Amino acid sequence: MMLLTSLLGTKTFGFLFFLLQEAGAGNTGETNLNEAFSYTHMLRNLGPIAIAVIIILLIMSMYSIAIMVERYLTYRGAKAQSREFAPRVAQALKNDRIEEAINISDKHKKSHLAMVVNAGLQEFRAHEQSADISGDEIEASKRALQRAITIKTNEFRRGLSGLATIGSTAPFVGLFGTVFGIISAFQGMKAAEGAGIGAVAGGIAEALYTTALGLLVAVPAVWLFNYFTSKVDGFVVEMDNSASELIDYFLKNRTRQLKP
Repeated sequence: MMLLTSLLGTKTFGFLFFLLQEAGAGNTGETNLNEAFSYTHMLRNLGPIAIAVIIILLIMSMYSIAIMVERYLTYRGAKAQSREFAPRVAQALKNDRIEEAINISDKHKKSHLAMVVNAGLQEFRAHEQSADISGDEIEASKRALQRAITIKTNEFRRGLSGLATIGSTAPFVGLFGTVFGIISAFQGMKAAEGAGIGAVAGGIAEALYTTALGLLVAVPAVWLFNYFTSKVDGFVVEMDNSASELIDYFLKNRTRQLKP
C-alpha cells in the first residue's frame, strides 16, 4: 500500500510538472504565471469536490486536536495525582491501616494507581476479618486488580483509535481530491486549448491543496498516536507494578495471620 501511494504521488507530481511546462509554453499573455498561481487565484478556482475534501480534512484536523487536548489533560492529571498518591498509600499500608489507604484512594479519582489499589483493597477488606485468608481470596483480589487495570487501560486508550484512523486515511482523502484536480486540469486543457496556464490553474490548485492538506492532517495525528500510545504503555507498567506490590502485601499479611 505504501509503495502504491509512493508511485501515485510520483506520477501525480510528474503530471503536474508536465502541465506547467505545456501550459507555460502555450501562454498567450492573458494570465501571467504569477497571477495564475497566487493563493487567492488558486482558491477562487477550487471546485466543489476540492472544497468538500478540504472541509472533511479540516473536520478531521479539529477532531485530532480535540483528542490531543483531552488526552493530554487526562494523562497529566493521572500522573500528577499518582505522584501524590503513591507515598501516602505506601505509608498507610506499611502501618496496616487498610481503611486509611482506601480513603486516600477515594480522594484521588484521576490517579490510575489509586483506582487499581482501591479495587484490590476493597476485595481484600471483605475477607480481612476472617480467621484465615485463603489462597482463593488472594486470587479473588488478583482478579479484582486485573479487572481494574483492564478498565483503566481502556479508558486511557479512548480516542487513540480515532487518531490512528485519521493518520492512515487523511492522505488518501487528500489523494481523492488530487485525482479530481487532475481531471479538472484535463477538462480545462480541452475546453481552452492554448489559452494559457489560467485554464488549468483551478485543477492544479485542487491537486496541490488537497494533497498538502491531507499530509498536514495525517502527520501530526500519527505523531500524537505514537506519543500517547507510549504514555499508555508506561501507565500500564505502573499499574502492573502496583498490583504486584499489593499482592505481595496481601501474602505477607496472610503469612502473619498463619503464624502461631
